[in-house]
Amino acid sequence: MTDILFDVDGGIGYITLNRPKARNALTTSMVVAISEHLDQWGARDDIRAVLIRGAGDHGLCAGGDVRAMYAGAIAQDDSTVEFFRAEYRMNAKIHQFSKPYIAIMDGIVMGGGIGVSAHGSVRIVTERSVLAMPEVTIGICPDVGATWLLAQAPGELGTYLAMTGASFGPGDAIYLGFADLCMPTADLATFEMRVQHEALDDLLRELTVPAPDSPLEQEQAWIDDCFRYGTVQEILDALDRSTQPQARATGALIRTKSPSAVSVSLAAIRRARKLESVEHCLEMEFGISSALMLDSDGIEGVRALIIDKDRNPRWSPATFAEVTDEQVAAAFAPSRYGTLGLI
Repeated sequence: MTDILFDVDGGIGYITLNRPKARNALTTSMVVAISEHLDQWGARDDIRAVLIRGAGDHGLCAGGDVRAMYAGAIAQDDSTVEFFRAEYRMNAKIHQFSKPYIAIMDGIVMGGGIGVSAHGSVRIVTERSVLAMPEVTIGICPDVGATWLLAQAPGELGTYLAMTGASFGPGDAIYLGFADLCMPTADLATFEMRVQHEALDDLLRELTVPAPDSPLEQEQAWIDDCFRYGTVQEILDALDRSTQPQARATGALIRTKSPSAVSVSLAAIRRARKLESVEHCLEMEFGISSALMLDSDGIEGVRALIIDKDRNPRWSPATFAEVTDEQVAAAFAPSRYGTLGLI
C-alpha cells in the first residue's frame, strides 16, 4: 500500500494520506512528496485547486510518525531533524500556495495534521473534528507553524492550548482561527466530487453549515485571567487561586507535562506574537524541535506514552522550579543544524 496517493481529476489535485492503521501519521517521504506535488501542481494551468484528505475512519492525520522520530533520536542520527526540516518547509509551501488549498479536517487532526491543513486557504471541519497540539505531553513543543496560529488566537486561548495540549472541537477550531467552515461529514464525499465541476464558492455556500458554538469562547474569561502572566509559575499560581472549578484541574494537568517543554512553549508563544510571519515561526520551531526531540524529555515522553505505554514519564528537570531561564533560552539559540532558509 502506498502511504500517500496523488490524483488529478476535473482540475483538482487530490492528496490522500493513506496510512489509516497509523491514523495517517506523516513520514519524511510523505511530506517530501507533498512538497514536490505542490510545486508541480502550482505551475500547471489545468489544476485549479488542491484538496487534502485522510483515508480511513479516524480522520485526516494524527501527527508525525513519532515512533520513527524516537528511533532517530535514540540512534542520535539526523533522521529526526531532517523530518522536521522537510515537514516545516512543506508547511510553508502550503501557506504560500497560490491556488485554493482545501483541507478536509474531519476526525482526528493533531500535530502534523494541523500542519497539513490549518495553513491552507479553505479549511473545513466537521462535527467529528478533534484538533490538538499535544506536544507538551511527550516533552516537546507546538510546531508545524502552530506557534503562529496559537499566538494569533483570541486572548490567551493559544497559551492555554500550548501549555496543556488540550483538544478542541469544530466550533473552537473556527473561533481560534484554525479553520474557516463547517460541513457535515455526510456531505464530504459529495463535495469532493462536485468541486471538480462547480464553482468552489457556490458549493461551499450550499454545503457548509453555521459554525457550532465554541466551548473555549465560553471559558475565555478565566483562561485569559490566569494565562496572561509571563512565567509558568505565575500562571500555575493564578490557576490555584481561581474560583473557577476548571482552573485547578487545568493546573493539575499542566503539572503532569514536561516542565521544560511547557516552559519553552510559553516562551515560544510570547515570542511568536512579535514575529512577522508563519515562516519566522517555523524557523524558530525548527531550532526548538531539533533541540528538544533529541533531548532527554523528548525521548522520555515518547517512551512513556507511545513505546512502553507506562504513562509514567520521568521528566528532567522534574519540577517547574528546577527549570532555569538559561535552559529556556538555550532552546532558542541558533541551531547547529542551521536554518530552513525560509526568511
